Amino acid sequence: MTQGVTPDRIAFTLALGSWLSMFPFLGFTSLLNFVVGVRLRLNHPILQAVNHVLGPVHLIMVVVYVRVGEAVWGAERIPFSVPILIDTFRHEPFMEFLHRFGWAGIHALTAWIISLPFIVLPLNYLLRPAMRKLAAQLRTRRESPQ
Repeated sequence: MTQGVTPDRIAFTLALGSWLSMFPFLGFTSLLNFVVGVRLRLNHPILQAVNHVLGPVHLIMVVVYVRVGEAVWGAERIPFSVPILIDTFRHEPFMEFLHRFGWAGIHALTAWIISLPFIVLPLNYLLRPAMRKLAAQLRTRRESPQ
């Protein structure tokens, strides 16, 4: 999984994958991680593992991003929750769903984009030393005689 990948690149993959996994539209994070991973030549198993681990956090962040986006846009707060969103998507015509939640999507997307430096930069900074230390430990174990 890590062969030929530097510790710094793994840290960046974890950090960026964390942000990508918070994409505020349900059902798109795996695809987004895949596409960005291909484009930036990142480690796909790491990206998808992060995506799956952060699944519960993603659901919480959808609501957080909607609320932050409303504040950024100066928009009126709408009744919003993930269960309401899913129920409306399942039981209402698609145009009704878009009419009801279209602006919520724009608000959430805005907040998600704004969050990029606040998630990726600190995580990358914090994870780099940890990944370097882990790589050194693994290298030492591999090189020591059994």
